[in-house]
Amino acid sequence: MPERRPFVRLPTDVYPVNYGLCLKPDLIDFTFEGKLEAAVEVVKSTNQIVMNCADIDIITASFAPEGGEDINATGFNYQNEDEKVTLSFPSALQKGSGMLKIDFVGELNDKMKGFYRSKYATPSGEIRFAAVTQFEATDARRAFPCWDEPALKATFDITLIVPKDRVALSNMNVIDRKRYPEDDSLLEVKFATTPIMSTYLVAFVIGEYDFVESQSSDGVTVRVYTPTGKAEQGKFSLEVATKTLPFYKDYFNVPYPLPKIDLIAIADFAAGAMENWGLVTYRETALLIDPKNSCSSSRQWVALVVGHELAHQWFGNLVTMEWWTHLWLNEGFASWIEYLCVDHCFPEYDIWTQFVSADYTRALDLDALDNSHPIEVNVGHPSEVDEIFDAISYSKGASVIRMLHNYIGDEDFRKGMNTYLMKFQHKNASTEDLWDCLEQASGKPIAAVMSSWIKQMGFPIIVVDQEQQGEDRVLKISQKKFCASGPHKGEGCPNWMVPISICTSEDPSCTKLNVLLDISETTVTISNIGPDQWVKINPGTVGFYRIQYSPIMLDSLLPGIRDLTLQPVDRLGLQNDLFSLSRAGMVSTVGVLKVMEAFVNEPNYTVWSDLSCNLGVLSSLLSHTDFHEEIQEFIRDLFTPIGQRLGWDSKEGEGHLDALLRGLVLGKLGKAGHQPTLEEARRRFKDHVDGKQLLSADLRSPVYLTVLKHGDSATLETMLKLHRQADMQEEKNRIERVLGAISAPDLIQKVLTFALSEEVRPQDTVSVIGGVAGSSKQGRKAAWKFVRDNWEELHNRYQGGFLISRLIKLSVDGFAVDKMASEVKVRIMQGADQP
Repeated sequence: MPERRPFVRLPTDVYPVNYGLCLKPDLIDFTFEGKLEAAVEVVKSTNQIVMNCADIDIITASFAPEGGEDINATGFNYQNEDEKVTLSFPSALQKGSGMLKIDFVGELNDKMKGFYRSKYATPSGEIRFAAVTQFEATDARRAFPCWDEPALKATFDITLIVPKDRVALSNMNVIDRKRYPEDDSLLEVKFATTPIMSTYLVAFVIGEYDFVESQSSDGVTVRVYTPTGKAEQGKFSLEVATKTLPFYKDYFNVPYPLPKIDLIAIADFAAGAMENWGLVTYRETALLIDPKNSCSSSRQWVALVVGHELAHQWFGNLVTMEWWTHLWLNEGFASWIEYLCVDHCFPEYDIWTQFVSADYTRALDLDALDNSHPIEVNVGHPSEVDEIFDAISYSKGASVIRMLHNYIGDEDFRKGMNTYLMKFQHKNASTEDLWDCLEQASGKPIAAVMSSWIKQMGFPIIVVDQEQQGEDRVLKISQKKFCASGPHKGEGCPNWMVPISICTSEDPSCTKLNVLLDISETTVTISNIGPDQWVKINPGTVGFYRIQYSPIMLDSLLPGIRDLTLQPVDRLGLQNDLFSLSRAGMVSTVGVLKVMEAFVNEPNYTVWSDLSCNLGVLSSLLSHTDFHEEIQEFIRDLFTPIGQRLGWDSKEGEGHLDALLRGLVLGKLGKAGHQPTLEEARRRFKDHVDGKQLLSADLRSPVYLTVLKHGDSATLETMLKLHRQADMQEEKNRIERVLGAISAPDLIQKVLTFALSEEVRPQDTVSVIGGVAGSSKQGRKAAWKFVRDNWEELHNRYQGGFLISRLIKLSVDGFAVDKMASEVKVRIMQGADQP
């Protein structure tokens, strides 16, 4: 791989104060014209100005010192590789204020980054294009020449010249709208001046949309923009956003700083959503909810994404990281607080238990691998950001912040957060700045504790043994690095500063004792505890570590699973730790299956969801062996009683979690070939397709999955027809995600070809291929071969964005073979070489 030149940040001799920006997109030819008038400050005399610029042609550029004449630039030197342009002037620009004027043209690309075009169909079926933006991390420079670094903040005055029948939006509210003098069919739309902000948070959208509107209790106008004719589908997000803004205002004790906020659904969108200040963009599936056709998990997903993006309006937008190295903090924090917000809006979701399954255990699994990385990675070239942005940044980031919040306590945590936001508002900060504020608020050694979790990869396994001495219980506690490949053997085992809490059967939800383990082992005494009481480490499953109990301690905890005296989150954690230890070869798998059998009375959705995940892993590990049928039988036996209790149809008084559990259990039984479930799924599927009795949204995924898994080419044809007929993106995605379940090799090929067809939106191709890879041994091989054979098209399509790294992760996940690992390496190296 050729070494790339060392990355250099922009020179600091000229910096922007205000960008006056006027853009005129052409929605037919996919180009745009731009005029920039930037108020700048020359800090030291220079005859050149260096800015970021990519895929833009500058036509003219000039500089006028305050009160002086225009000086025309005599040369534009583009450094394409560095995405920079150097403007040269005939004489030195003197220290002081001035105005930089640039006229330029650019392209409305189809790469889902910068200022790009997004395809949509009007209600009558005509294909049209909207012009939209996605700038994070470094693509504002594709829309206008700028100082595209997060610390170079300025204010923005934006004007858009657009067809008069289109909606035009930007970060701020519209202050003026008038006919464009040169063309009657166009309008000139001028927006209010923004606060001081980073370039990556600037946004504009020009297209056709309907909206629903409301006011939050603190007077902010909230709008949700939807595709034309679907305003109804914006109501749920509107309700969440309207509740969320005042919640964050209270939590941070800092008001939302803009007069309005818009949330808008964009048809072609690479990420889940983007927190542009005052104009948050979303995939349709992350924002739109149809009262009849959306399932419970979609509602929950939308609530979390809305909560996440709105948290950034403070944490990220008002205070921004100094450089991309600290991005994990921005994302980890928002990924933690989105749960706090949803718990506030929807207490019935039991969302914190779900956090443990969705983020915490996922992060533990990834972080135990030898190829993990620390949460905080030094970023030089911002193009590295896409590679670094992964579940470690988001999920481990969120998990250690949850542990930190628990260690500090809510009151001091909020006090520290408020200090941080007040001190750095409209400025930039680093991770250490937050630790300082939290340390002042709590008087605890935050920086020291956190650096062991942020700066080194991995986490400890806490080994616990106990001895009863009279009325006291003496615990021996030690830590060592946990590795998925078995016990850590290397020299110099790292240590963590581990906040450890302990509870007893007297009150399983209440911590009896806290210790900070900062050495490799220690003993702890719990007094006044009888020999028949159990002791549990890490109540609430908050500490980011795994636990290995002595056999006697473990046995004493099992009744707590059966009789449900342990909290759901701790029942889940116990089982997850054990499963993970068995994968690492530290305890026997048979023992783990025994523990799983103790869950036969389990009522909690998330606990079942985690069990189901682990059994799925086991099933795929055993798909290479003779035991595959045995594990299917085990799954059928474990899930049949709960399946019978729930039945197929929702009952009076059931809620959100019952719906999620029913979908999970039926899908699991169907996939494992439970005959009665399979027959009923086929019957209901037929009624659904014939229009006799539509499946409720919550039953669609499990039914689709079951009939496909045990289906033939006719089943696949029917699914593709349903896909074509679906009006909602959610339903299209629901089908795309399960298509991979089909088992015949020729049909697997058909699904893969479909993934790259016009019928699948570019951002969703990844989940179709991932679905094939995740479904079976054959699927995994076929998906990997398909990615290899179509590498150029895929690479071209995603241009090194994070979708391509997600694709590689999905199609490689689960290979149990070294030869394949080396193949994967080679392929990725080649990909990196291609322009």
